[in-house]
Amino acid sequence: MNAKRIGVVLKILMTVGGLAVCTAATAQAWPLRPVTIVVGTPPGGGFDAYARTIIDRLSRGLGQQVLVDNKPSAAANLSAEYVAKTAADGYTLLVGSAALMEINPLTFSDLRWKPADFKPIIKGVEAPLVFVIHPKIPARNFAQFAAWLKSNRGMIAYASFSPGTPSHFLGYKLNERLAAEMVHVPYKGSGPQVNDLLGGHVLLGFTQVQTALPHVKAGKLIALGTTGAARYPSMPDVATFEELGEKDLTATIWFGLFAPAAVPDPVYRRLVEAARAAHADPETRAALERQGFQVSGETEPEFSAGIRARSERWAGIIKATGFKSQE
Repeated sequence: MNAKRIGVVLKILMTVGGLAVCTAATAQAWPLRPVTIVVGTPPGGGFDAYARTIIDRLSRGLGQQVLVDNKPSAAANLSAEYVAKTAADGYTLLVGSAALMEINPLTFSDLRWKPADFKPIIKGVEAPLVFVIHPKIPARNFAQFAAWLKSNRGMIAYASFSPGTPSHFLGYKLNERLAAEMVHVPYKGSGPQVNDLLGGHVLLGFTQVQTALPHVKAGKLIALGTTGAARYPSMPDVATFEELGEKDLTATIWFGLFAPAAVPDPVYRRLVEAARAAHADPETRAALERQGFQVSGETEPEFSAGIRARSERWAGIIKATGFKSQE
């Protein structure tokens, strides 16, 4: 090899080495200021509770303060748009959910963001929904309920905690499965939904386990099935719909962290590492579980693959319902 070629090779090696040093330096230096997690709902909701539970442990892992910024909007879409348009430097993250990432892109025709604008960091927590009925319905298991509903075809309504959510679409599948001709009554949150269920204004619906659990334990609502893959730990006597032979009525809600898609790889790896540690921390896990969540901790590539698979499933259901968001 002549001297000229040796010189070229040395320059290439020095460039590659320099890039490696810069990459390592970037990873070590970041973050230099607080990191903000954007939540698309007001304080006090499930999104917010999840984010505020993990921030202390996440702060310790990153060596910088982690803050929560609530930016409430219809179906959390404006929060997603906001984060998608921020600098992709890892300092602004988003709490995403099953509804936001899997369903909204299929039901909102004018979104100013898309799932590809984000890079998934971690699927933090998940939980099933629970199907509940008011005690005035003369049924104490799903088979009895199905028989009662068929005998009242066309006279019953079902409640969802919001249109265009798993609560809505699982109700649709139940309606279809039992040919019940039920009317859909949407609410603006699981709180108002459960309040009307308790009052008997609407007699049944799929709702969040965290909201329904105290009323189920008090006997004010009857739980007939949960929608997860395994029995919910706080409702061990309630069968899953898969156990009941109703696989179409399975789904979970989840919350997780996302960064803008163009986040630098070294920063992204730091975020994933810190997020994994936060969700694995015994104290943080216990706090999340007390809220009724089951800690997942799933990261890439499984996280993205799951989102794609579930989106395909919701697409078929949404097409069948003809649902389009009016917001």
